Amino acid sequence: MNRYHLVHVTEFHYDGSVSESYNEVRLRPVDDERQSCLSFRLTTSPGSRITAHREAFGNWVHLFNILREHRHLRVEAESVVLAHEPFPDGAASMSLSEFERQEKDLRDQYFDFVAPTVYVPHLPELRGLVEAAEQGSGGSVAGFARAASDLIKERFRYVKGATQVHSSIADSLATGAGVCQDFAQLVLGVARMRGLPARYVSGYLVPRPAAEPEASLEEVVGGQASHAWTEVLVFGKGWMAFDPTLGAPVGLRHVRVAYGRDYGDVAPVGGVYKGQAGQRVSVNVRVRPALDSEGHEQLQRTAATSLRPPEDERPQQPEQQQ
Repeated sequence: MNRYHLVHVTEFHYDGSVSESYNEVRLRPVDDERQSCLSFRLTTSPGSRITAHREAFGNWVHLFNILREHRHLRVEAESVVLAHEPFPDGAASMSLSEFERQEKDLRDQYFDFVAPTVYVPHLPELRGLVEAAEQGSGGSVAGFARAASDLIKERFRYVKGATQVHSSIADSLATGAGVCQDFAQLVLGVARMRGLPARYVSGYLVPRPAAEPEASLEEVVGGQASHAWTEVLVFGKGWMAFDPTLGAPVGLRHVRVAYGRDYGDVAPVGGVYKGQAGQRVSVNVRVRPALDSEGHEQLQRTAATSLRPPEDERPQQPEQQQ
């Protein structure tokens, strides 16, 4: 089935009373030719008035404020998404040499997705990866992007806790490890160093049925949680998606929520509050296909993750995409 029910719960627990909490949420899945968001509901506890708008990258942003004193904040987003079968694409990818002839015009047109960012700076340490991806590209833009994704999968270890939510690619390059947030941003770095527009994708990976051999691996590496991958603009084909964490094609089980230059543009929940209290955040993601093979709904639930920031931090602690 290509119809999925998603529940994303973020809870903040404070050591004492806080107030004047201002928050923004990017948790509504996108609507386009590859998927339809059939329904979306956002609720908070304490209750609040929620407003919404679409920002520059086309993502839905929901805003809410809680002005009175509180010691706990719960944000729950519930969605139903229908993934569409892709249309066959027989178009040839642009060659790297042809891209170089048009690079200046394309760079101006897609500047936001080529320029360095805080999370994805242009670093000398990326040059070796760029050269290796070029060698494995077969001379095409699509081949370069695929080779870059494969290189990140091969050369970096998936290790939870190796980085933190605000880490840049410099941290993963130094340690050779990270999680899906880091792997997606490493592919961004390699593509952009070559001049190719690339964007960060925030979303979910719908788990495989438990009986399938790959299910246990995905549960450990990038599955059953908020997920992230990369899309590279392949001229002649549009935005092509690559999942360097799994090393597998991006397909119907990848549910897209938001696009951005890096994680900083798509953090699922973010905000600030007034008060001296420290905070602890827990995140729980539940995904269920509409029906299993016997016609019954099946719920798959993640274990909650918990992060405790320094006591003097005032921003709401964002989640790291695993």
